[in-house]
Parts: sequence; C-alpha cells; structure tokens
Amino acid sequence: MKYFELDEEERQLLEEVERGEWKPVSDKEFAKFKKEAMEAARNTLNKTKNINLRLSERDLHKLKAKAIREGIPYQTLASSILHKAAAE
Repeated sequence: MKYFELDEEERQLLEEVERGEWKPVSDKEFAKFKKEAMEAARNTLNKTKNINLRLSERDLHKLKAKAIREGIPYQTLASSILHKAAAE
C-alpha cells in the first residue's frame, strides 16, 4: 500500500470535510459547474497562435517555481497569466 503525505492545504481540506463543513451541491448546481469547467477546458485547448517571449532568467525560474507549486506546466501558467491580463 502506498503512503501519501498531505501538504498543509490538503490537510485543511480533509479536516473541513471530516467536520462536515462541505455540503453536496444540487444536480442543477453541479450541471452549472460542469458546464463552466467544460467551457474553460475547451477554451484552454483552443490555441491558435504561438508566440516567443524573452524573459530574464530570474523571471523564468520564478515562473517555473510557481508552476511547480500549483502543479501545472509553466507554459500553461504563463498563458493563464496573459489571458487574465488581456481580459481586464
């Protein structure tokens, strides 16, 4: 059997679930959340252009470190940051 060590955020979430702080969502809410997630996934996969950016080595290392903490590829994180900035 594998043993997994939870990080602080995971431990907090587990404690919240065990205390009964999490409640199931209704079928209607679930359908709404599912639709939003599917749209986000579809938009993420809808890539049409490639670009090249020159970044300082320090900024690139910071970006990669943040991506590791969030558990996503650094290029996905960079794209997300640009998308949010462009949407403002």
